[in-house]
Amino acid sequence: VRRFPKVIESLQDANQKLADFMQSQGLSHAPEEVVNLKGDAARSQFVNLFKELQRLKTQLDQYTDLSEEQKQEIAQVLPPDKMQGFKGVYLETAKRLKEQQDKSGDQIPPEVQQLDFEFVLFASAVIDYDYIMSLIARMTQQVPGKLTMNREQLIGLIQSDSKFIDEREDIAEYIRGLPVGEALEDKQIRTGYEHFKVEKNTRELANIAAKHGLASDVLQTFVNDVVRRCIFDGDALSELMVPLGLGWKARTQKELALMEDLTPLLQKLAQGREISGLNAYEQ
Repeated sequence: VRRFPKVIESLQDANQKLADFMQSQGLSHAPEEVVNLKGDAARSQFVNLFKELQRLKTQLDQYTDLSEEQKQEIAQVLPPDKMQGFKGVYLETAKRLKEQQDKSGDQIPPEVQQLDFEFVLFASAVIDYDYIMSLIARMTQQVPGKLTMNREQLIGLIQSDSKFIDEREDIAEYIRGLPVGEALEDKQIRTGYEHFKVEKNTRELANIAAKHGLASDVLQTFVNDVVRRCIFDGDALSELMVPLGLGWKARTQKELALMEDLTPLLQKLAQGREISGLNAYEQ
């Protein structure tokens, strides 16, 4: 294990490199400035620089015998609020670049192709799904004027943790839509969130169906079957198109257009499980 002085020195160097890079881009060393980076090369460089900073911070977090003075030294180099903010924009930037990498393949800048995405690096053992649901409940129970955490702060906490990368937008939207001044228990929050997700997914599916001229109930049945079996059935997809009365070529184009919209929703509903046969449409 590296000694504390060496690691803190490396942390200072990594932080300075990030500050110098931001300055070279005409930006201040602040999380809210990352969105102003121009081009994928600059965003990729930010991802790499911050990842090294986080690696060193994680290393320091593993020391169990730090004195208060040493903890203050870490906080002075990298204030907790600033670190949390950078984690949030890192995940947002890295997710965007990764989606681009997955979708475009070789047609993307070499800087993006070479990126190694380590979202797991940011997962916190303390913050899990149950903890977040409990936090949301506690937030609704706070007495006005004595708030310890407001909605946007709670959303920021969730958005800085990689475990929620697939649900962070849903959770944020749910939190923002909660009634003001109504105290809710954990169970109500959980049930409410599950209902919220079902309703949102149903609306999204109905919009996709309308866009492609399909009956929403028929498309819903198709999606339910795919998610339940975790098998994508190409023949069932072709059957969906029968009422449209299209020729072979037009039907194929229609299927591809539908799947471009439907694939992200299927992946989301599968909750990390692999859907056999879907990879043909994951471009």
